[in-house]
Amino acid sequence: MDYDRKSTVSSFYGARRSTDILNTNPPTTGRGGQYAVPSTRPRVDSASSFYADRQSRTSHDLLNHPGQSAGYNASSFFDVGRQEPVKGGADEEEEEEGAQPQADSWDIYADFNNVGPRYSTAFGIGQRQTQDSSYHQLPSSTPLVAPKSETDAESAVAPVELVTVPALGPEWQRSELKSMTKAGKRELKGKERKAKWKAWNRGDIGLFGTKWFTKKFLVFSVFGLCVLIGIVLAITIPRVPGISFGGSSPLTQLSGSFNDSIPTEFTRSPANFSFPAYANVQVDTSSNIIPLTFNSIDAEVWYTSTSMQVATGYFGKKTLPAKSFPVIQIPLNFSYVATNDTDPTWVAWYNACKNVATDQNGVRPGVNFELILKMDIAGLPTTQTASTQAANAGCPFELPVNSQ
Repeated sequence: MDYDRKSTVSSFYGARRSTDILNTNPPTTGRGGQYAVPSTRPRVDSASSFYADRQSRTSHDLLNHPGQSAGYNASSFFDVGRQEPVKGGADEEEEEEGAQPQADSWDIYADFNNVGPRYSTAFGIGQRQTQDSSYHQLPSSTPLVAPKSETDAESAVAPVELVTVPALGPEWQRSELKSMTKAGKRELKGKERKAKWKAWNRGDIGLFGTKWFTKKFLVFSVFGLCVLIGIVLAITIPRVPGISFGGSSPLTQLSGSFNDSIPTEFTRSPANFSFPAYANVQVDTSSNIIPLTFNSIDAEVWYTSTSMQVATGYFGKKTLPAKSFPVIQIPLNFSYVATNDTDPTWVAWYNACKNVATDQNGVRPGVNFELILKMDIAGLPTTQTASTQAANAGCPFELPVNSQ
């Protein structure tokens, strides 16, 4: 194949005819049936846009003139203004010689660099300017406000460099918008706490931003703290002491102002008796490590045979040494009222306290009673109770012989 031969496209070479018989137009005839005289104008393809300005056919565009060719031509497009040559402001020879382009010359690179003027009028930023800067501030749609300072006034007049304007970022996602709300911030903080908690459970991090306060360290620390607290409590918490009567005489005669304030008497009509006495109580503090402190002690004496209360007492604040058996004397006020002198409680205590001379054997009988102490111990939240019993205890005093 000969690649140098010209193309057979008739629209490119104009007058070249096709050799195809089907593509050949039949000769035209005149009104008299004779063949028409051939035209001296060369034939061109009707669909050619290259020779559209030389065609003799009228336009088929309904908006213009009927009958014109439907091919592409200059009238098929909108008028884009004056056409300039694709050339710079100076000739190549002048540029080689170092000549500067004319100020009013055409620059094809003006709209695409950041140096030349603007020919495009899009968005109001392309007015051709002769000044150095080619960027101009857009007119504001809001009314102008008086500047607060000279800097504001200068910024409102001076051109704005687009280099200082940040580039547009990607569109905001829904998750990003949610993270700006209070609920989103709380959710993020909750996720952070949950992640830190999981990491701490795995032993990756420590508490309070430390590396050593891990879960393992916390377990040993809590165990050691519990042991230490147990030791401290074992030492400091007081134990309820045991009590018993000290010596052979549970009750002894009272002296002093308290003794003078209580009368000593037994009467038959009405049947009653009253007298003061000390209860000698021995306190067992062997189970305590530190000294034991009593804030107060309330005492009650009950006659065990009839279960009747015959005396009360009060003991104030007292500190007793630990690991010892100290004896304390609790003052008691014996007082009892009966219906008559045959009451068994009155009779028992009268016989125990009568004069020895009035007894045939010279021996006074003893009484059985129970001492109950309600102790308020420092260091314990509630009141503690302890009791002891006395068997065949003697009366702390002796009635006169003439006593009835």
